[in-house]
Amino acid sequence: MAKSKNKESKGLDLIENPEAIISKTEAFFNDKKNQNIVFISIGIASLVLIAFLGFSYLNKNKNAEAQEEMFQAVYYFEADSIGLALNGDGNNYGFLDVLSLYSGTDAANLSNFYIGAIYLRLKDFNNAIRYLNDFKSNDFLLQARAYSLIGDAHMELDDFDKAGNYFIKAAQHKANKDFSPYYLNKYALALELKGDLKEAINAHDKIIQEYRNSVLFQESQKQKARLEGLIVE
Repeated sequence: MAKSKNKESKGLDLIENPEAIISKTEAFFNDKKNQNIVFISIGIASLVLIAFLGFSYLNKNKNAEAQEEMFQAVYYFEADSIGLALNGDGNNYGFLDVLSLYSGTDAANLSNFYIGAIYLRLKDFNNAIRYLNDFKSNDFLLQARAYSLIGDAHMELDDFDKAGNYFIKAAQHKANKDFSPYYLNKYALALELKGDLKEAINAHDKIIQEYRNSVLFQESQKQKARLEGLIVE
């Protein structure tokens, strides 16, 4: 019992007596072996910090350069010259070049979106799905649009179940009155083609109840009535 009390009292001394802590610290640093450990630890921490700051600086410059290089590809995309947008023109990079040469940058990430959209236009649906799935964005409009385009690709592959999953994902991604009804309408169509008429009715009913000012409001009313008629038959 005496031994345990001594241990406890020593522990309390370290907490309550600052001088005891200082003496312990001095003893630790006076040991050359411990000095080496401390200096090595400080050295490693410094190297990690320098490496992180260097990477951040280089990545920032790399991203700025990548955005400049991507400018012509975006121009070709908007001009509907999708082959040049994808592969470049010999003097300027295409989106595939930006993705390959500037991996890890925001420009490379955005290139995934453009590449996926182009492959969808080219009816290469599997590649469209692949690249669009690699795209990640905090921009709710672009991210929802990417989900919808993946849904479109699955629709073309007659995979209505997966298509529906992506359409509802697009509709629910930071739901808004401008785009959510549009994605819900696509979701309803995927459900209908899958044979799930009741859920398709529910999707149209969601547009009717929650997006009364949408241009799709009357269309959803018609589609709901049509689908209800099919169930009765």
